Amino acid sequence: MCGPAGSGKSTVARRWEANGFVRLSYDQEAWDRGIRHMPLSEDVHADIGTHLQRRLAALVGAGRDVVLDFSFWSRAMREEWRRVLGPLGVVPETIYLATERSTCLERVAARGLAHGDDFAVDTETAAAYFDHFEPPTPDEGPLTVVARTT
Repeated sequence: MCGPAGSGKSTVARRWEANGFVRLSYDQEAWDRGIRHMPLSEDVHADIGTHLQRRLAALVGAGRDVVLDFSFWSRAMREEWRRVLGPLGVVPETIYLATERSTCLERVAARGLAHGDDFAVDTETAAAYFDHFEPPTPDEGPLTVVARTT
C-alpha cells in the first residue's frame, strides 16, 4: 500500500488481510508498543522498520502473502523495502491510493485514537505528510493506481 495519511491504505490492507494476507504496519506496531502519538521519533521509527523488515523476510521466506500497510511516502523508502525482497526473488507491486488532499485531511482530523489505524495527527503535520508525499511512478516497478475521491 502506498499513499499519504488518510488515503485509505489501512482499510484496503485490512480487506487483503481478511483474505489471507499478513498485514504489517508501522502504526499497528507502534500501537502495540504503547505509542499513541505521531510522528515517531527517528530511533523508534528505525527500530520498528528493522523489526518489520525481519518479519517481512521471514514471512515471504515461508511462502506467505504480505501487504505492507505503510505510507511509503518517498521513492527512497520504497526502494529500501524492495531491496529487502530482491534476494528472496520477489518483485513487489505498489498499490498507490491516489486520494484527494481534502479527503485525506478530513479523515485524519476525524481520527480518535481508538486503535492502531486511528492515530491522531495534528492538522499541520497531516498537511505536511500530504504535501511532501512522492507519488510512485511506473519506472519503480509494478504499479497499480487507485483513484479515491471519497
